[in-house]
Amino acid sequence: MNIPVELKYSKTHEWVKMLDETSALIGITDYAQDALGDVVFVDIPEVGDAVTVGESFTDVESVKAVSEVISPVSGEIAEVNDALDEAPELLNQDCYGNWIIKVSGITETEELLDAVAYEEYLKTCEEE
Repeated sequence: MNIPVELKYSKTHEWVKMLDETSALIGITDYAQDALGDVVFVDIPEVGDAVTVGESFTDVESVKAVSEVISPVSGEIAEVNDALDEAPELLNQDCYGNWIIKVSGITETEELLDAVAYEEYLKTCEEE
């Protein structure tokens, strides 16, 4: 399982790459893309939409299921990765190189896990 140390993680399997103190890129983790299987569609959210920690900001559809992507932070969508509209499989090919949204005005980062804590959390997920 690939867990880059420079990123932060949520218990709902999203990653956060802080760009500065109040903006970040958000995507799904290696664990999430593996659990989903082949991603066939990403419902791209709108720039300007508010995101709230713990609430869904989009859906990712795979050959197995449709899964909500839960925001690990609160803020406003400043940019979306339009490449996923044409090529959703990029999330399977390089989940850490292909973010879903860029969020600005970030608040509520207290629940984010570092790589070590996320790896420990994954051990509890695999036991279930």
